[in-house]
Amino acid sequence: MTPADYATLRLHVKQSEGLRLKPYTDTVGRLSIGFGRNLTDVGISQIEAEMLLDNDLTRAIVDVQAVCPEFNGLDPVRQVVLAEMCFNLGASRLSGFVKMLAAIHVEDYATAAGEMRASRWAEQVGTRAVRLSDAMETGALV
Repeated sequence: MTPADYATLRLHVKQSEGLRLKPYTDTVGRLSIGFGRNLTDVGISQIEAEMLLDNDLTRAIVDVQAVCPEFNGLDPVRQVVLAEMCFNLGASRLSGFVKMLAAIHVEDYATAAGEMRASRWAEQVGTRAVRLSDAMETGALV
């Protein structure tokens, strides 16, 4: 197939399939996304999963910077903690950690960690919350 043929094929498939940015069930009951990617039978490759992760982490970093103005001045460990929380929770739910964010503002990391441990989120994510709250308190990732 020549590059011109490939370009024509790509254009026609895009026109035929249409673009859907959220998962949907296709006409034969398969979960699909994008331009007809059959998630049920094909899934995604590791390279595609890594690309999605990189995009999601970039978005989480931008979002956490908006939620926590101190983010850029924090040490790398606490930046990782907040970015992972934002990745997991989303910016709107992370912004609900008002007392944790206030404690970070005054560099009271023990209180910030306590707020993390006392949250509903900690109950939901279990050991992840333990690992992240310990890192928030100590400044060391385990």
